[in-house]
Amino acid sequence: MRLIYSGLALVSLCACAHHDPNLDQHDARVDGTPIQPDAFAGPWSDFPPTPIIDPGGTAPTDSGTLFGDPMTGAATGGPCLFEPEVGTIYPHNWIRPRFTWIPTGSENLFELRITTPTQVNPLVVYTSATTWTMPAALWLGLQTHSVNTPLTVAIRGAVYNGTQLTSGPEHGSSGDISIAPVDAPGAIVYWTTTGGTRLRGFSIGDETVKDIITPTDAGSKCVGCHSSTPDGSYVGFSSSQNPGNGDPTTLGLLTSDGTHTAPPFITASAQTLMARQNQEQPVFSKMHWQAGDHTAVTMYPINSRFEMIWTDLEAADTTTGWGTIARTGDVTGATPNAAAYASFAHSSDTLLYVSAPTVSSGVTVTHGNLMTVPYNNRAGGTASPITGAATTTYNEYYPTFSPDDTYVAYNRVLDGQSSYNNGQAEVWIIPTAGSATPVRIAANDPPQCTGKVSPGVTNSWPKWAPGANDDGGKRYYWLTFSSTRGTGGNPQLYVTPVVDDGTQLHTYPALYLWNQPATENNHTPAWDDFQILQ
Repeated sequence: MRLIYSGLALVSLCACAHHDPNLDQHDARVDGTPIQPDAFAGPWSDFPPTPIIDPGGTAPTDSGTLFGDPMTGAATGGPCLFEPEVGTIYPHNWIRPRFTWIPTGSENLFELRITTPTQVNPLVVYTSATTWTMPAALWLGLQTHSVNTPLTVAIRGAVYNGTQLTSGPEHGSSGDISIAPVDAPGAIVYWTTTGGTRLRGFSIGDETVKDIITPTDAGSKCVGCHSSTPDGSYVGFSSSQNPGNGDPTTLGLLTSDGTHTAPPFITASAQTLMARQNQEQPVFSKMHWQAGDHTAVTMYPINSRFEMIWTDLEAADTTTGWGTIARTGDVTGATPNAAAYASFAHSSDTLLYVSAPTVSSGVTVTHGNLMTVPYNNRAGGTASPITGAATTTYNEYYPTFSPDDTYVAYNRVLDGQSSYNNGQAEVWIIPTAGSATPVRIAANDPPQCTGKVSPGVTNSWPKWAPGANDDGGKRYYWLTFSSTRGTGGNPQLYVTPVVDDGTQLHTYPALYLWNQPATENNHTPAWDDFQILQ
């Protein structure tokens, strides 16, 4: 049985890396003799032997001399690194790292230093900018030779008057980051509301994003809540002729590859069913995505109460082509509860959803509890609460199964508060079997130097990567979510690792996705095997 624990312990085992205990942090032996690399075990020379003078800034060529020995300078008062956050882990296939910091006072010249026992040289960068992106060749070297080992990042700042340093250097942030031995699979498609609504996306490792579905593609004025079909070929989404709040909605389904093509198996009767208004948040199951059984589940109001309904996308008629999924026992007193935000398990025919006395737009609740119910060949069955995430203390909502269905990630706020765009929202994880002690993930917390804290930054809408990978007795999961922690205060997307070592669940600080436009409002990510053309 896997126990759970929330901590910031960094995975820092050195895999296939030669590390001489007689080496100090200056990458030479204590007696002063240079390192002798091993051709097979390293250390390697991916980092250059001389400092990089950032061509994007105005750092002087003698910056190394001005800053002097890396141990000199005031012990505190230097820049605060907020991207990446100290303690985080990169997926092996991540975009090349970008380093961003907040200067203190009038600092205008900076030294970024990265050391690791797997590299002969330290990486030293001097720049007058407050951000630096690692060149692709350097990142490839780290991905090849410096996986699963600590990369110690340190930054110093100083004031330069064009001739000399007038103050500093001062030491700022320092600590370890690392690269996981496994990839983060799939692609992320998200909703942006900047310049009108649209769905945009990218594969993990891409440095740019692209439009996936626009309202014009859908023949509507607004597109929203979305998910992938199990084969990754199509995006199911809510579509509306209302460009304002997006209600009422119908069910849309188009290819994710940029051709905006509807599935060929959709019948005329299914098109009629898809065009019913007030259908929200379509989801699909691998177990019901083959010839003769292409099924969508949406949230749909029946007698003014949102229910989970199934729609046969190959329906022969509009009478027998849809139905309600029963949720026996899901009541408050004698009154049946409504249902919100349904999704399918991956390894069983089970639906996860939010039970609440009232639901609006198929997703918004104030007294939500997490429940599961068997799909049972469209008939439904007895609903079961997830112990620890079906409380009267909290409003629990936006649940999502991990790719192996072991865990559920979800949002929660105090009971009675709305789930809609709530600044107090945080991301939690609980075993699917339930637990008295859900885990608050470390990625909820912004870097301290930003002056922002959680609750307060709308950590919302978590979604797992479509696969989890094992290495060295650990299982690596990845989560994405939206947050307003950035300097602009607008919602942006972040990713965080979650590592299960068989005994404890370890969570880590968040990674910012710098490939997204920083000024756009990016929400509600879906992470799946979307087939996005390059």
